[in-house]
Amino acid sequence: MIRCRPLFLFALGTLVALVSLRASAESLYREDAYNALISDAKAHRVGDLLTINVYEQSSASTSTDTSTQRTNGLNGAISVLSSGRQLGGSLSQGGTFDGGGTTQRANKLLATLSVNVKEVLPNGDLLVAGEQILKVNNEQHKVNLTGRVRPQDISSDNVVLSPRLADAHIDYLGEGDLSERQKRGWWRWVLDWLGL
Repeated sequence: MIRCRPLFLFALGTLVALVSLRASAESLYREDAYNALISDAKAHRVGDLLTINVYEQSSASTSTDTSTQRTNGLNGAISVLSSGRQLGGSLSQGGTFDGGGTTQRANKLLATLSVNVKEVLPNGDLLVAGEQILKVNNEQHKVNLTGRVRPQDISSDNVVLSPRLADAHIDYLGEGDLSERQKRGWWRWVLDWLGL
């Protein structure tokens, strides 16, 4: 019986130590990363990816026609009765101006790129931003896109059309030899500034 007593006291001390420790456990459920088994794979939180199909087409046409005419006249005569001579003269000035112009412009941009959800607004809208860089034959083309997306505008395959973006900013930039050749020379800017 004496041999069992130290073993019993050791077991009792261990049990008291274990009970005195606070039990802690983490839940397997994380609200910020939860996806229901039957939910669509749509972007809905910060860091999610979303595909944007950019289809932008715009055209504008302006036509002006101006015609002005002005005529001024001044006539005068002086008579001298004693000598019977009459002096006279006239002065006239006139001018006409005809002008007109036509401006036409058409733009079309087709692209597909993936963007990140940067912020979820209180009303549920998603602020998205992304960039795509494509390099072909030493010509670099860059598409930058930012905007706001309503969750109901996201299709079941996680795609949004660019006309559905609110506050959209789409920049398409090209850099390289071909783009440089299309720029006007500095001397042409100087001549235009001088009106030549």
